[in-house]
Amino acid sequence: MKKILVCLSIMALSTGFTFAQKGPVFQFKEETYDFGKVKEGASVEHTYEFKNIGDQPLQIVKVDASCGCTAPDWSPKTPILPGKTGTIKVVFNTQGHPGAALKEVTIKSNAVLPDKNKERFTLLLKGEVLK
Repeated sequence: MKKILVCLSIMALSTGFTFAQKGPVFQFKEETYDFGKVKEGASVEHTYEFKNIGDQPLQIVKVDASCGCTAPDWSPKTPILPGKTGTIKVVFNTQGHPGAALKEVTIKSNAVLPDKNKERFTLLLKGEVLK
């Protein structure tokens, strides 16, 4: 009987440990950047900073922008260990894009996302481009 109880206890503890592991997780300082108002033709740059608050290495596979006028880049290209940081730099060329601007930058990675129905993490860049 004691052996059965010991085995059940070990299984319960190991199962609890498995559920406690959450995988790689993004924590951004900000997910939306409002650049305000800029004149058409200006180049808007912003760097989003993040930390891997998960318990496994975070690997960014790809970063895409919602239009060709926006160019994202990320660093580092290697896996980001738990507790370490990284950046995603976004450059928006406003030429030919007057009016309200809302640009999405999507991140494909191995991160555990807050919304289980989504496959990618999304950052926003917004503002107004004046003629």
